[in-house]
Amino acid sequence: MDSRFFWASGADGVLRFLRCDACETFVHPPRPVCPSCLSENVVPSPVPGTGVVESFTINRQKWHPALPVPFVIARVAIDSAPGVILTSNIIDCDPESVDIGDRVEVTFEQAEDVWLPLFRKIG
Repeated sequence: MDSRFFWASGADGVLRFLRCDACETFVHPPRPVCPSCLSENVVPSPVPGTGVVESFTINRQKWHPALPVPFVIARVAIDSAPGVILTSNIIDCDPESVDIGDRVEVTFEQAEDVWLPLFRKIG
């Protein structure tokens, strides 16, 4: 399945996931067929870009000289996209301040021709 739409979505600041036009199920990671109803009519659909930290870990291992540590790797349950969990980073805060249940919003970081969806705490 072509996932270019996902990696290009940040160009306009909008987070998108595939959504089935037949049964309205969100499909992530991208696949050519809806896992719920087997429809092939799955299309990129915008979501609000907010969510809740479902789980997380603080990475303290310096995997690359240019990679600052510590940083947070989190699983974010996406609002308005039932069943979609996105693994990403929580940025712009003290890693020790992140907790399960924190509300977050998407922000994008461009890396060449892709836009990486990252999250900031809100509220």
